[in-house]
Amino acid sequence: MSHQELETETSHQRAIEYQEHALQSGGVSKAGSTLMAVAGSAPAYSIAASTALLIGAAGVGAPGALLWCGIPMLGIAFAFSYLARVDSHAGASFSWVARGLTPWLGFFAGWAVVISATIFMVAGALPAGAMTVALFAPDKANDTLLVTLVGSVWFLVMAAAVVFGVHTTERAQWIMSVIEVGILVVFAVIALPKLFSGSHPGEAFSWSWFGFGHLTGAGVFVSAALIAAFYYWGWDVTANLGEETKNAHKTTGLAGILGIVIVFILFEIYTSTTLVMLPGKTIQDNAANVLGVLGDAIMPGIGGKIMIIAVALSTIATLETTLVQVSRTLFAMGRDRTIPFAFGRINRRWKTPVFATLVVVVVSLLLFVLANVFGNSVGQILGWAVSSIGLQIAFYYSLAGFAVVIGFRKVLTKSVKNFLLIGVWPLVGAAFMLYIFIAAFIDNIVNDAIVVDYLGVGLLVLGVIPLALFYRKAKEHYFTRRPLEVPEDFSA
Repeated sequence: MSHQELETETSHQRAIEYQEHALQSGGVSKAGSTLMAVAGSAPAYSIAASTALLIGAAGVGAPGALLWCGIPMLGIAFAFSYLARVDSHAGASFSWVARGLTPWLGFFAGWAVVISATIFMVAGALPAGAMTVALFAPDKANDTLLVTLVGSVWFLVMAAAVVFGVHTTERAQWIMSVIEVGILVVFAVIALPKLFSGSHPGEAFSWSWFGFGHLTGAGVFVSAALIAAFYYWGWDVTANLGEETKNAHKTTGLAGILGIVIVFILFEIYTSTTLVMLPGKTIQDNAANVLGVLGDAIMPGIGGKIMIIAVALSTIATLETTLVQVSRTLFAMGRDRTIPFAFGRINRRWKTPVFATLVVVVVSLLLFVLANVFGNSVGQILGWAVSSIGLQIAFYYSLAGFAVVIGFRKVLTKSVKNFLLIGVWPLVGAAFMLYIFIAAFIDNIVNDAIVVDYLGVGLLVLGVIPLALFYRKAKEHYFTRRPLEVPEDFSA
C-alpha cells in the first residue's frame, strides 16, 4: 500500500471514529447559547463571591478595574468569535491555539481550562452551600463542613443534569438563569436612584471610580485585574458547546460577546452600589455574603433573602456550565489521544462524555475534602481559588488572543474592520492577559502569597506529565494538526 493510500485510509478511520463519538449536533439553540454565556459568568455568584476581594484590592477603584479589564476581555471574546467561525470544536482553545500557534501550547491551553474549571468546583460549590445554609440556617453559615456538604449535594445534582444530555442542561439553565438575572435587574432598577441620592452609609458616588486614579500603588492594578478576570470568566463555555450548537460558526461567538456586555453592566451597577450603600467594614465582615447584605439595604426586610436565592441559583447554574466546559475539553483531549481515549468516548444514549464528567466529579469531591483539611475558612478557600484561577484564565485567554492574530494574519489588512476586530483588539487583550499573568505571579512571590502560584502555575506545569505519557499516541491525531484554514476573502 502506498504512503498516500495509507494516509487516506487513516483519515477515513479517524472520520468514522469521530462520528462514533460525536456529541449531539444542534442540541443548543441560539438563545440558549447566549444564556449559557451569561450563566457561565454567573453574575450573582461573581458579585457575591468576589466583590469583597475586589474592593479589598482596589477600594473605590473596583468599578475601574472591571472596566479596564472588561475592554481587553471583549478583545478575547472577539478572538473566540472569529476562531469559532473557522473551527467549531468542543476543545475550543485546545484546538485553536494548536492550529494558530503550535500544538504544544494548544495542549497547555486545554490543560489550563481543565485545571481552572476543576479548582472552580471548590470555589463554586462552597458559595452554593453557603447560600443554601444562610437561607435555612443563618446561624450555621460559617460552618465550613456543613457548607461543603450542602455544596457537594448541589454539585452532584448539576453533574447529573450534565450527564443526561445537553437538552437537559439547557432547560435547567433557562429556569435558573432567567430567575437569577430577573432578580438582579429588578434590584438594580430599585438601587440606581439611591446610587446618586447623596444619602448613603458608604462612599459618595464618583465617576472618578472608573478611571485609573484609584488603581495606582504597588500591585493594586494587577491584583484587581486578576480578580476582575475571574468575574468575567465562564462566558467562553459557548465555544466549548460549538459542536452541539445550531449554526455554531456564527452563534457561539456572538453569544460570548453578548454575554460579556450583559454581565459587565450588572457588575458595574452592583459594585458601585455596594460601595455606596455598605460601609467598608460591613463589606469585609460579610465577604461570603455581600449580595445578601446589599439586598437588605436595597429592599429592607425581604431583599436579603431574595438575593440569597439569586446567588444560590447563579452558583448552581455556573457549576453546571463549568462542568460542561471541563467535560467537553477533556472529551476533545481524549478524542485526540493527548490523555486516555476513555475521556473521548460518549454515552450513546445521552450523547455526552459521561466518563470525563464522572472523573471531574470524583476529583472535585476530593478537593472539597482537602479544602476542609487545609483551609481555615470559606473566605480563605475562596480567596486562594479565585486568585489561582485568575492566573490560569489569563494564561489560556492570552494564547487564544495571539492565536487569532497569527492564524488570521493574511486577512488582517483586507479591511479596517478586520484590522481592528481580528487584529488590534484581540492583540491588546492577549497582551493584557499575558501581562497580568506574569506580573501577578511575581507579585505573589513578593507578597508571600506563594500558595496562589502553586495552585495557579504549579498545576499548569503538571501538564507535562500527560504530555510526556501520551505524546506518541497523540502524534498522529493532534501534534500534526493542520494550521487554521482562513478563506482569503474572510470578512469580520
